[in-house]
Amino acid sequence: MPERRVIPIAPLPLAPAGGGFRSVDPADASAAPGPAPLLKGRGTAWAIPHRFEKDAREVVDDGWGALDQRAQEEHLAPGTTVVEEHCRRILSTNDSPDIDFDVAINPYRGCEHGCIYCFARPTHSYLNLSPGLDFETRIIAKVNAAERLRETLARPGYRPLHINIGSATDAYQPVERHLGITRAVIQVLNETRHGFAIVTKSSGVERDLDLVGEMGREGLAVVYMSLTTLDSGLSRIMEPRAAAPHRRLRTIETLARAGVPVGVSASPMIPFINEPELERILAAARDAGARSAFSTVVRLPWEVNPLFQQWLDAHFPDRAERVMARIRDMRGGKDYDAEFGTRMRGTGTWAQLLRDRFEMAVKRLGYSRERQPMDMSKFVPPDPLPRARTPARPAEPTDDRQGSLF
Repeated sequence: MPERRVIPIAPLPLAPAGGGFRSVDPADASAAPGPAPLLKGRGTAWAIPHRFEKDAREVVDDGWGALDQRAQEEHLAPGTTVVEEHCRRILSTNDSPDIDFDVAINPYRGCEHGCIYCFARPTHSYLNLSPGLDFETRIIAKVNAAERLRETLARPGYRPLHINIGSATDAYQPVERHLGITRAVIQVLNETRHGFAIVTKSSGVERDLDLVGEMGREGLAVVYMSLTTLDSGLSRIMEPRAAAPHRRLRTIETLARAGVPVGVSASPMIPFINEPELERILAAARDAGARSAFSTVVRLPWEVNPLFQQWLDAHFPDRAERVMARIRDMRGGKDYDAEFGTRMRGTGTWAQLLRDRFEMAVKRLGYSRERQPMDMSKFVPPDPLPRARTPARPAEPTDDRQGSLF
């Protein structure tokens, strides 16, 4: 079994106050005096800072009107717990004909973005954790990912494969800002001139533009931005901690201007929820600089099914039954069908109409449907011994013109 160690990266949630959780701010004169919330088995619930503590916060703009995103997230409940994992291997072989890559690197298990439709949620069951709340709040971080990747690439006889970063859970989810595991992985790929693709719905990829931009200009990197809706209100419901739609479009523009080939994933399409926006999503991404596109329909494997239906009932009671009826139309009358070849696109009349709409839109907009070619002949095997890594670039203040939005 991989070696694991639990590390806290967010304040410990305190006792419920007014129906939720709160953090005690010692800088607030009203926080320390008076009765304090109690935690069983603890002497105090006040996380008082020591005399030498420094509060160095990152400046992060995810488009939700708060540049200091970490300060905002500290007030969310419950807090995030990260479990360090020393994995034995980091490359996962793809055995699905539906997916266009050879191997995957997923630096994290679980994802703070909280996308209700995420097909990776059931993987938390293998860890004896909930695919629901635990998937969003108990994140497994593969802290030795870069070292394991270096070892793999240094093996005699290794031949470069098409690597996808973040195929299951987002490699640029919020914890990456603090841990830098994804950046360390990309540093190894940059050093060895090994091609790779990234799939993300985070603006955090801009932090690594010094590496991704260089590789992209050499035809060794491509980024696919997942864009499910242009409606910020809907995005906040579907993907509560992912970057805002307009912020993702700005990231597409930033990457494209830096010479990085950018694609858009208009996925997943959910009938009567974001599906009506399909053509508008593709057009907006194309205007921002995306040059390739793909789209899939929503999938409801295992525990995702009841979670998704509960979510529908809570947020869209007026159309929940209609949404599920249409999903079953695409799955031969079932909520989900895992059959290779059809699980990503569905079957039946409605699924075919959706594919026709997509094909007409990408043709009209001039999108490429071919996989980005990569020159794997540039690959140089690394030294198997770990080298001193360049420290992760400190976050730089971003354009704060979005700070007044929302």
